[in-house]
This record gives sequence, C-alpha cells and structure tokens, in this order.
Amino acid sequence: MNLDTALKQRRLSGLAGTFSLRLQETGANRLSHAEFLELILSDELNLREQRRLNRRTQATEFHALKSLEDFDWRFNPSISRKLIYDLAAGHFVRQATDVLFVGPPGVGKTHLAQAIKQGFLVRYRSIFDLVADFLS
Repeated sequence: MNLDTALKQRRLSGLAGTFSLRLQETGANRLSHAEFLELILSDELNLREQRRLNRRTQATEFHALKSLEDFDWRFNPSISRKLIYDLAAGHFVRQATDVLFVGPPGVGKTHLAQAIKQGFLVRYRSIFDLVADFLS
C-alpha cells in the first residue's frame, strides 16, 4: 500500500495534500523529525478546521461572509463598537442569552450578525426568510 492511499484511507487528506511539499521543505531547511511532524500535523488540523468552518457557514445559510475588520464604522456611527466587540467575544452564547439586531434596512445589521464568529453553530435568518418559513 502506498503512502497516499494509506493517508486517504485514514482520512488524513490535509496531510496527504501537503506531504511531498513538506518533505521538500524539511530537506531544504534541514528540519528535525519533530519539526516535520509538527508541520504535517498542523496542515491536517488546519484543513479540518477550515472544513468545519465551511460546514457551519453552509448551515447558517449566510449569503456572503462578512468580518468585523471589513465593517465601516463611519457608515453608521450610532453603532457601539464596544458593544459589538463584546458580542464578538461570545459571552452571550455561553450565558445562554439571545441577541437580536433590529433596525431599518441598510444600517449594518446583517454584516455585524455575520461577522460575530466564535465557532458556535448558528442559524442566520433574515426577516424575509422568517416570513417564508412561517408561510410554508
């Protein structure tokens, strides 16, 4: 059995995808066995984390991904930056508290709701989605 097949059978596709590159890197930089192992395991863990985030993103039904770094705080100065960053810390989830963004269209509610990421499983619904859900 070759190494690629063995890695895929053990569901180590992140490691399989970068293994030959990491071997070259190890030889070129004279890395130790432990450093090589750390690199390939890091590749596997990073791929698994990315896939986990992708699955959760799909489950939320976000139409586009947003981040707090991309938010234009000058656009709507009435939004409390401190409050949003407190929400982004995720304490409200750990305390089993709900958050509801309310306001007229175009003030940044959706962007901020999508930007608050803490690795929790969430479900995003716009008011239009909620109405459609109730009618079906």
